[in-house]
Amino acid sequence: MKHIFVLGGTGFVGRHVVQKLVKQGCTVTVATRRARHARELQILPGVTVLEVDVHQQQALQQALAGHDAVINLVAILHGNEAAFQRTHVDLPATLARAAVAAGVHRVVHVSALGVNPAQPDAAPSRYLRSKARGELVLRHPELAVAVLRPSVIFGAEDKFLNLFAALQKVFPFMPLAGAQARFQPVWVEDVAAAVVQLLHVRIAAGSTAAWEATGSKVYTLAELVHGAGAWAGVANGRGRPVLPLPDWAGRLQAALMQLAPGEPMMSADNLDSMKVDNVASGRFLGLADLGLVPAALEPIARDYLQRNQPGYGLLGVRRGSKR
Repeated sequence: MKHIFVLGGTGFVGRHVVQKLVKQGCTVTVATRRARHARELQILPGVTVLEVDVHQQQALQQALAGHDAVINLVAILHGNEAAFQRTHVDLPATLARAAVAAGVHRVVHVSALGVNPAQPDAAPSRYLRSKARGELVLRHPELAVAVLRPSVIFGAEDKFLNLFAALQKVFPFMPLAGAQARFQPVWVEDVAAAVVQLLHVRIAAGSTAAWEATGSKVYTLAELVHGAGAWAGVANGRGRPVLPLPDWAGRLQAALMQLAPGEPMMSADNLDSMKVDNVASGRFLGLADLGLVPAALEPIARDYLQRNQPGYGLLGVRRGSKR
């Protein structure tokens, strides 16, 4: 497959996916609302940035014509019921109809770990319920759909470990809701590699197959938060103490965070999502089945969290230049 259409190509995962597609010699069309969001992608050979409203079926259908496959990476972590519905359910439904009409029969869709399309309403959060419904609406007799369900994704531009490391440079301790929630973090490069691999896996028309993308080790949220500070060198590498909050206090904290301007660091819906362990279930294929060995979190996180620290030095610059 040489001509690939990407929704969400300007995002955290999307930029890595596009770069890998280019290295494989693919021509790539990146759909975006504003071309300026894709400036760093426009310089890549074989990449076309197209301003299009992907929520409009006719416009999306026209844009998809002539492509071999489409990758959907569009997602949100925060929002009300309508926002989750529009992004995680309505958009995949529109994409399915547009792809069939345009003659594009291969879809790679990035979902989320913990999603259960067999019982979408049983999920504890709006996020997980909408993600499950999004997988369901992609099912069509003419589509071969590969679904990737990653755990929390880490990488140099992430808004996860970077955020917790930054907070520990300011606060003497970390009050934390959902401290015992379990995650199996996966590197963004491994997720991107899996997405590209799924373009080539054999799937029959009318079928949907799912893979889980997880890292090599399970952590509690408390371990990840403390680790982020320690790996960033906060308090001489000790990190800040983590203070687990009871559920009621965590929900109060989340409610206050949602009142702040901009995207919240934590919401009540995030806490609800953490009721489901974000770890491999063992019931689905994984990265190993795609020929991928997941990278360990700590050495990579330590590298990028310290990269902008005083004293990181020329060695760090050289390491970064080799990536």
